[in-house]
Amino acid sequence: MIPSAKGDADQHRLAARFVGGPHVSAPDKAEQRLTDWLTDLASEQAATIDHLLARFPLARTILLGIAEASPYLFDLVRADGARLIRLLECEPEPHLARLIEKTCREVSNASSEADVMQTLRRMKAEAALLIALCDIGGVWPVMRVTAALTDAAVASVQAALRYLLRQEAARGRLSPPNPDRPEDDSGLVVLAMGKMGAGELNYSSDIDIIVFFDSTAPTVVPDIEPQPFFVRVTQALSKMLQQRTGDGYVFRVDLRLRPDPASTQVAISIASALHYYEREGRTWERAAMIKARPCAGDARAGEALVAEIAPFVWRKHLDFAALADVHDMKRQMQTFRGQSETAVEGHNVKIGRGGIREIEFFAQTQQLIAGGRHPELRVRPTLEALNVLASSNWITFEARDELTAAYEFLRRVEHRLQMVADEQTHTLPDDVEAVERFARFFGYDSRAAFAGDLLGHLNVVQGHYGKLFEGDPAGTAQLPPADYSAGPDAPRLLEHLATLGFENPITVAQTLQQWMAGDYRVFRVPSTRSAFVEFVPALMVGLAHAEDPDNAVMAFDRFLQALQRGARLISLLSQNRELVALVALILGAAPRLGDMLAQQPQIMDGLIDPRFFGAMPDQRELSARLAATLADATSYEEFLDRLRLFGKESLFLIGTRILSGTVSAQQASVAFADVAEGIVHTVHGLVTERFVAQHGRIRGQETAILAMGRLGSREMTASSDLDLILLYDFDPEHPDSDGARSLQGAHYFARFTQRLISAFTTRTNYGVLYDVDMRLRPSGRAGPVASHITSFAEYQEREAWTWEHMALTRARVISASPEFRVKIERIIREVLTRPRNAAGVANDVADMRRAVALEKGEDDIWDLKHAAGGMVDIDFIAQYLQLVHAADKPDILDVRTLQVLDNAARLGVLPQSAAEVLRPATRLYHDLTQILRLCVSEKFKPETAGEDLLRVMARAGDAPDFSSLEARVKETQSEVRRVFRALVG
Repeated sequence: MIPSAKGDADQHRLAARFVGGPHVSAPDKAEQRLTDWLTDLASEQAATIDHLLARFPLARTILLGIAEASPYLFDLVRADGARLIRLLECEPEPHLARLIEKTCREVSNASSEADVMQTLRRMKAEAALLIALCDIGGVWPVMRVTAALTDAAVASVQAALRYLLRQEAARGRLSPPNPDRPEDDSGLVVLAMGKMGAGELNYSSDIDIIVFFDSTAPTVVPDIEPQPFFVRVTQALSKMLQQRTGDGYVFRVDLRLRPDPASTQVAISIASALHYYEREGRTWERAAMIKARPCAGDARAGEALVAEIAPFVWRKHLDFAALADVHDMKRQMQTFRGQSETAVEGHNVKIGRGGIREIEFFAQTQQLIAGGRHPELRVRPTLEALNVLASSNWITFEARDELTAAYEFLRRVEHRLQMVADEQTHTLPDDVEAVERFARFFGYDSRAAFAGDLLGHLNVVQGHYGKLFEGDPAGTAQLPPADYSAGPDAPRLLEHLATLGFENPITVAQTLQQWMAGDYRVFRVPSTRSAFVEFVPALMVGLAHAEDPDNAVMAFDRFLQALQRGARLISLLSQNRELVALVALILGAAPRLGDMLAQQPQIMDGLIDPRFFGAMPDQRELSARLAATLADATSYEEFLDRLRLFGKESLFLIGTRILSGTVSAQQASVAFADVAEGIVHTVHGLVTERFVAQHGRIRGQETAILAMGRLGSREMTASSDLDLILLYDFDPEHPDSDGARSLQGAHYFARFTQRLISAFTTRTNYGVLYDVDMRLRPSGRAGPVASHITSFAEYQEREAWTWEHMALTRARVISASPEFRVKIERIIREVLTRPRNAAGVANDVADMRRAVALEKGEDDIWDLKHAAGGMVDIDFIAQYLQLVHAADKPDILDVRTLQVLDNAARLGVLPQSAAEVLRPATRLYHDLTQILRLCVSEKFKPETAGEDLLRVMARAGDAPDFSSLEARVKETQSEVRRVFRALVG
């Protein structure tokens, strides 16, 4: 019957939505084929199709293109005229959904396996033709096509498996709680892998699945052996889907991605699989698991399994060793397939140069490398991965856009190739004429036009892929080969080292000879030694780029001697050779950081993060990173270890940025404080939770941590202690805690505080988190370790000395409930804004400064804190100004010294001439102090310091050389002391 629906209904039907189609090479032949078919149809069907093709010319163009170029699709068209009419008149999206739903319902009601197989195959045929029409006609974008193919595959697996399990239940081998959903609690898990897992199936794709089972599954009846049972089910599932019948097949099934497929059954127990992945899992299996998702069977068990496999896939630390493995796989594949160049004729658009696999590898390897630390990278679809990589600054948005365009183009080429004969092929025809025909089927008017676009995309992909894997950032390819083990008597090696820029090539050659001999502890593992020997040429180039190449070699030698295990570090450096010079700087200028790196090489991972040289992370971002680090800690001890590792890594990263000059001292100070604050808040929460579990709560209890000193003022350095005060409150009418091991009032909070301090100071595998100083609490060492809020307020009001109020100017609540925080801040503000006698405060401050000088000395100009005219002078000036003027000018108050100086100058209580001395002095001292705290453990002595350190200090002090810096420091201290005497006395 000729359809009569008009208007809006026409706009939604498939035939009306075509926007493109093939270019037919031989229209007469194609027309004849179409006419011959229509002649054989029943007259009513033929008339309906003729009418549709007349009304919608693009529908005719598409059918002619199919008739000419795609035997498989033309067979589907000719097999069922009613189906073609149904599809041309349908709205494709709801039609596919209804088709899948109807098929699943019919499979559930099927009376035999033969009926199930026929139903699934007919669904696949209709879906395949519908999806092809939407693809060829430009109705759906390519990723909607892949999603539709995946939907059909997933539904097929689910329907077939459900039918099989219902049959097993009927035979008494399974006792499901819900007969309509026998997969629930069955312990049988089907993981969709690869493109099926990611929702990216290609047109004639196999479906890659792995079948797991739980040996203790509750619904398998007791006398049934689980393994043979689940193996039989899996074999039946595979047969039902891929066996060819008169109706074709549903999907080819590939079960070879399971662990050790040569020696394992098609269904493998979950316990065995987890053991395998933990002990023997390889990099390619990790890459495959990125896209794994449960698609059928026991959904709850599937999600649990994916969660258990996650640590195998997503390593805690950046994993550059995996990158080399993946690259080797790719290179072997190209060699085996002969795909060494980009081309047109005979080119494999999947595994060839610039092909789909390179885009997938580009994304997956970066996901593998960083996904353990950055959960946002753990996405399955390739284009989504590229988008997240771009938004997370791992790649540029330009790279994302170019690779996305290439991926979509190549996937469309892949689909069109497979539509020709329903073959899992990715290779273009070998001869020019065949490519010409294919190009026209693909919608181009010539091979040349198609080839231009194809080669453009292939070359773009190859460019990005080459930069990621195959570049030579160290420039070693341009150097003549050298025997690095030849020793100081080899003229060619000495000439080579001199060419690189080493001033004493004989000494460097001797050191190289020791490295190549491999006698250091780190080289006891043969693979590590082999990797290092291969890396030495690039390492020498990197060290030659250091500011003092000869000293860099000596520093690296000391580092190697201290290193206990270095496989990951060597792999990381070899893959990121631009870091070698930075590491050389760290080792030469900052032995403290070098020692940290030798003990915990994984702390260097963060240097690879693209955010490293961006803006310093704020508190929110740091909190998110810390939460991700701690998310899956399984014990208190592991929690403490991860906290320490996070702290050390953060210190290392901030320190490296200070050394490299990419952050200011003020930015670094805030960053150190933000890290500490986040850790304190986290520890506070954890200790509270554990303490309450043991001792219960006291009614109305509140605890707060008050940061003092450098943490309070957010002016921390790499070696700052945590100056803390713990304040508490509770309902005095109910002083006892309600736990099994009840404690009372002050005793409860004293014990709690001791537990808190222990969490920071206990030495674990990763050392001590922070040293904690609580001497600034009321009454100092003589007072209780925790103070009641009322006692604290009364002490500050009645008993505290001026120096304690000076310290209170830096007090900052860093962990408390919002209500308790407000209460404490109000008390502090009331104390600091009360009227004071300026002369009395000045005398007290001057006395305090003299006391510090007597205890610490003030004659060493490089003791930037305590030297006459040093940082203590400036801090005391800022604190004095606040205590004297806050009563009538409360806006002067701030925890940061520089901000107080700015406020004081703006409010007119600090002469501008004094401000012009103090502000640059503060910045200079902060800049140099950050370097010294980072690099020097003892007193700084210029005469024994390394050249690297002196150079870094001069740079930090914006001086041309160290002697100029020293003169500037002396002059600045003299000026600051003059201002101190003028203001304070």
